[in-house]
This record gives sequence, C-alpha cells and structure tokens, in this order.
Amino acid sequence: MIRSLPLLLLATTTLASADPRPPILSAARIKADVKTLSADDFHGRGPTQAGEPITLAFLAQRFAALDLKPVGDKGFQQSVPLLRWTRDAARFQLSLGGTTQLLRPGVEIAASSRLVGTAKLDGAPVVFVGYGVVDPGLGYDPYRGVDVRGKVVVALAGDPDVEAGRDLGFGGRASSPAARTKLAEAQKHGAAAFFQIHDTFPSSYPWLQLANGDAVPGYALDTGTVPPAFGIRGTLRNDIGVAMLRQGGLDYAAAKRAAQAATFRGIELKQVAFSGEVRTSLDRAVSHNVVGVLPGTDPNAGSILYGAHWDAYGDNAFDPPADRIRNGAVDNGTGTATLLEIARAFAQAPRLRRSVVFALWTAEEKGLLGASWYADHPALPLATTAAQFNLDPHVVLGRTRDLELIGVGRTPLERDLARVAAAQGLRIVPEENTEAGWYYRSDHYAFAQKGVPGVYFRAGRDLVHGGAAAGERERARYNANCYHQTCDEFRPGWDMTGAAQEGSVAYALGREIAGGATWPTWNAAEPFLAERAKSDAERR
Repeated sequence: MIRSLPLLLLATTTLASADPRPPILSAARIKADVKTLSADDFHGRGPTQAGEPITLAFLAQRFAALDLKPVGDKGFQQSVPLLRWTRDAARFQLSLGGTTQLLRPGVEIAASSRLVGTAKLDGAPVVFVGYGVVDPGLGYDPYRGVDVRGKVVVALAGDPDVEAGRDLGFGGRASSPAARTKLAEAQKHGAAAFFQIHDTFPSSYPWLQLANGDAVPGYALDTGTVPPAFGIRGTLRNDIGVAMLRQGGLDYAAAKRAAQAATFRGIELKQVAFSGEVRTSLDRAVSHNVVGVLPGTDPNAGSILYGAHWDAYGDNAFDPPADRIRNGAVDNGTGTATLLEIARAFAQAPRLRRSVVFALWTAEEKGLLGASWYADHPALPLATTAAQFNLDPHVVLGRTRDLELIGVGRTPLERDLARVAAAQGLRIVPEENTEAGWYYRSDHYAFAQKGVPGVYFRAGRDLVHGGAAAGERERARYNANCYHQTCDEFRPGWDMTGAAQEGSVAYALGREIAGGATWPTWNAAEPFLAERAKSDAERR
C-alpha cells in the first residue's frame, strides 16, 4: 500500500508562511549541548564503553536541574541488560569457477556470527533467492521447491517493488517490514549462512557505512535466555555479489527485474562456493536509559512521551589511530540536545493535566534496544500514554521552510501536526527517501508496535538560505561521508535553527495533547490500531 498525505493535511500545509517564524526553542542552547555531548571527553557515547557513565552523569544532572522526577531503578537511570557478541577472528574466501578470492573483512565483506565459538563453512554451495522476502498473501516465496539446507543464501537489498516503479504490494519505493525478515526466513529454511548484496539506493547508505562498522559487536536484550543462533551472516560489497551472479549465469540488473515477480524461485549458482570461519564470544553487559517525569496536575489523565537516543558508535580500537572516536554530533547529539531544550521549556511553563515523560534511550544503534526495553518496562503505563514524539534528525540544517514527516498516512495526528507547524510558518512535506525505511529504524517504532500513537518528523531541506538544493547537498554530503563515521563531529559554524524549529513544533503539539483530554489514535487501516484497541478500556 502506497501511503500519502491526506488532502486536508496538504491543504493545511499551503497556509504556512514563506517566511517561517522564529522558533520557540533556543538554537543556541541546543548547539551548546551538542558541542558538549559530542566532545572527545564523551568518547563517542558508546553503550557499555568509557563514555557511557560520563554521558549518564551529564544527562542526569540536566534532568535534576529541571526538577524532573527520577523514575529509573537507579535514580534517573533505567538499567537495560544486554547480550553482546564479539567477533574475535574471521576469514572468508569465495570460489568462482575454480578461482579462489579472499574476501577481506571490512573491505569486500562485512560479516559476523552469533554462534558462540567457531562457525565454519568449507566450499558451501550458494543459492540466490532474489529479494528473499516470503509473503504468502502476495504469493511471494522464493524458497518454494528450493533446498537451501546447509547452503549459503544470497539476497538483493530492499524488497521486490523498491525499484519496480509501481506498488507490487510492499508499498512501492517505500521500504516495508518484509525487507527486515530475510535473515529469519533463511534461518527458518535451514541455510548455513545469509548475505545481502549491498546496493546504495535500496539500502539508503553507501558501502562505507557497513565496511567501517564491520567489527562492531552485535547486541540484543538479555531477557534471561540466549536467542537461537544462526551461522555466518552479513553483507557483500556490490561488485562481489555481481560477480557471483555472473558466474552463475545471471545478469545483476536482469536478476533484479526477474525477482520482482511473485513467481521467482531461488537459483543455485553453479561453480560458486563460499568458505568462511568466524570465532565469536558472548558476554553480558548492562547499559542504561535516562528517564525523568514532569508530573501533571491530574494523576489520572495519562501522559505523553518525548524520546531520543543518547548513544552513538563510541571509541573503537578498530578505527584508524588518527581518530578512533565516532562522536555522533548529528546522530544523535542533536536529538538529545533538542529533547533537553524541550524539557527545559516544559519545566519553565505552567504544569498541564498530563504528565510528560522525557526519555533518553541507549543502544538505538544496536537495534532500538533501550526503547524496546522501556516499552516492556515503562515508568508510566503505555495504555494511557496519549502520544509519543521521537527526536532523531538525520542532518544539521539551518532555518528551513518545511518539516519532513516520516511514515506518512498513519494517524490523524498528522493533521494536528500540520496545523501547529503552519502556525509557526512551516509546511509539512512527506519524506522523500522512503526506501530508507526510517519509520522502522528509529525508537518511536518500539512504541508504535505497542499501539502508542505518534508522529516522527524532522527539519526539512527547503532552506531559507539556499533552498531545497542547498538542503539536499548537505544531506547527501553527510550521508555519503559522515553518517555513523568519525567525521560526525561538531562544527562551530553550524546553524541549528532547523533543530530548534523541529523541537518547537514537537513542543507546541505536545503541550496541546498534554493539556487536553482527547486520546490520539491511528488511522483505520493502520495495523497498530488493533494493538491500541486492546487497552481501550483504560482510556475511558
């Protein structure tokens, strides 16, 4: 299903002024906090690393200064137990028509294993499964009639209609949840290893992002049991995948077109074999969310939630000695600083009926782990959490004319968002890079799955100075070079008005909801509505 902005919302956005009003929040204060949070003294804010206690102390101090109520198990800190898999050694090689090529970790391949000890493959056959998506309702099953037991499964990036130019049932260009089930399907069908062929467009990031993160440990929530392990899994550089298909008699572009059809079946690639050995260790660690509450005037009125992830990629021995700190100034020092500024504004304003929860999550970069833990162990009930807001921008932008809505067409709150934005001279525009799947890649998704309505948006690219072309140049530069890299560093010349505008709209809409008595909901066709309906009785 292709989602679009409702006609009423589109009409409302046209009312926004060409000259946006000054933001309610302070861009200067946000900038000062970003500078602090992304300093080398914070060691890149890596969960369980040296920078975590420094970050936690800073955030707890700020919450205490605002007189927020601590609701963690250790003051403002909520403990988040983690499992951590560390790759201790790895070697890989590929045989194409009898010619052997070494695949260097972090160069031609990014791969790991969650089998504790040694996972080993020796000349395993390779099966190409197209997009690797199984959806019986749409008739897609590339595994039908194909035996992949003990073999290596290779899949394309994205889902069948990401480049089809039309909606085949997965949402058109927009990424779908189905694209995140490929590994599980390979595991379910008995594969010994799974690899995706990297492709920048459907992946939404260049190979650099994966290659430079190849040695980062893997994490999961520690719920008391270790999840079933799978063998070697990861991503192949595009030219390696193309060469494998070519050896098997397939043209890469033609294979992508063929795999768009529901009739596509997996193909064993003749004279292609993969060998590899990965040694992995598992240990347990504890990280922490930081959570504070501004109590409302009516304890029975419920709450609203603002969240942002404090973590970045940390200080890593595998990065070049010249700079081993991935400071995370944009991602997500900016979102964290914006949340602190929203909390300051609420604390200085008259109290409202509903309580306001301010939460800074750990381990978003490891799979939304901190937010997911809180969603299962909330300080205030999610059934009476009226709405949620997520602060996770993708680039620092100056004063803008628009805000980009992620996950269009899901909730009537979008109309309220457009109205509040228009009052500040801003338009709401739908996200442009829907193939990136941002809706499924940030912390709000953990709460949407629990049924809590919300809107996720960020500063748009139509800049007052330079227009859309200037905004897109900055987005493209950051995404290609600095996203999750050591160059995501604070820049003294930054204009952070865009972050202040984003935060100001989130603040204003949040105050409306916190001061009101209505309960936002989901659109009728939205799957999250059924989950919300389970707790309807608690909101009467």
